[in-house]
Amino acid sequence: MKTASRLSQRSMAFVLAGGRGSRLKELTNRRVKPAVYFGGKTRIVDFALSNAMNSGIRKMAVATQYKAHSLIRHCQRGWSFFRAERNEFLDILPASQRTGESWYLGTADAVTQNIDIIDSYDIDYIVILAGDHIYKMDYELMLRQHVDQNADVTVGCLTVPRMEATAFGVMATDASGQITSFVEKPADPPSTPEDPNLALASMGIYVFNWKFLRALLLEDKDDPNSSHDFGGDLIPAIVANGKAVAHRFTDSCVRSEGADAYWRDVGTVDAFWEANIDLTDFTPTLNLWDKEWPIWSYTESVPPAKFIHDEKDRRGMAISSMVSGGCVISGTVVRNSLLFTNVHTNSYAVLDHAVVLPNVVVHRNATLRKCVIDRGVVIPNGLVVGEDPEEDAKFFRVSERGTVLITAEMVAAWEAAQ
Repeated sequence: MKTASRLSQRSMAFVLAGGRGSRLKELTNRRVKPAVYFGGKTRIVDFALSNAMNSGIRKMAVATQYKAHSLIRHCQRGWSFFRAERNEFLDILPASQRTGESWYLGTADAVTQNIDIIDSYDIDYIVILAGDHIYKMDYELMLRQHVDQNADVTVGCLTVPRMEATAFGVMATDASGQITSFVEKPADPPSTPEDPNLALASMGIYVFNWKFLRALLLEDKDDPNSSHDFGGDLIPAIVANGKAVAHRFTDSCVRSEGADAYWRDVGTVDAFWEANIDLTDFTPTLNLWDKEWPIWSYTESVPPAKFIHDEKDRRGMAISSMVSGGCVISGTVVRNSLLFTNVHTNSYAVLDHAVVLPNVVVHRNATLRKCVIDRGVVIPNGLVVGEDPEEDAKFFRVSERGTVLITAEMVAAWEAAQ
């Protein structure tokens, strides 16, 4: 495909990044879900932004609302390389009551309140993205399908087991891929045309012609019965009155040869822990080493990881683990764990299937199994977590599948009780 014909050059990416993500519990007490750390050195929002940039989109906007400071700071530090003189940029759009006295009322309203800014971009197409999923996807291919099929909206979708689709917006399509119905979280999801056991679940990714969407948003804005939401209002209206087309993720996902298509909603503590631990597999499905489709992010300037002590029961080592820069593993055994930047551990400690966010300190004799440790936590000497769920639950959050979440406030409560 010639560069001049790339639709991405005439498009912008609008990333919806304002939702708290309450199912992540205390991990989103201080930060919005898209700003939550993932994979050792990135944030969740980096995947949507990296997909857009790798697809050739150089005009981006991130709409923020809930506790947005860490997200805004991350975007400023990690995504400040765009050059306005080359007609490329990333704008941060906090809810600023530009069109009235309300904050963002829904996903569609977040776009409506910034129509004047989007108009200034002089674009033909807009790609609406959720900022809280982990995946790699070439949006150029989705844009091409949208134009080729002359659609009013093209909806990115996953193929999932039918009864697992009850938590998604689900679409029924005809054999050509045109959407015939779209329902949010149905108790009895419609199946795909080719398999009654599968369903098409919305990824929260939509492609529109900007002029079409602009008119639709203004109409929706004046509807007192609307919740001003893409999945709840706009998409069903287009399905009923226009042409909505499904785009299957497998048609544009970026993956290693022979690997499965990878998409994760890390919206629960268990899902977050599992997706991070999966990266320690011998050959993880999500390839973060791919130089052709890199995940861009803000990278701190830190020294390499360091492992010290080599004595019996006091050996600094990591097995089947990922250890980020700035870490000091001092006489600690680390197994099947993922350590973010600047984690310092001390002698005789054990980390087993632990996800440890930046700037954590683990003191001596601590044993930490199947856990997520929030940023900046100082683990006291001798703390044991992950071996007795009933004891853990007295001070820490224990998930449905037994993952223990540890925050600074929880540690303070544990110390006060000793």
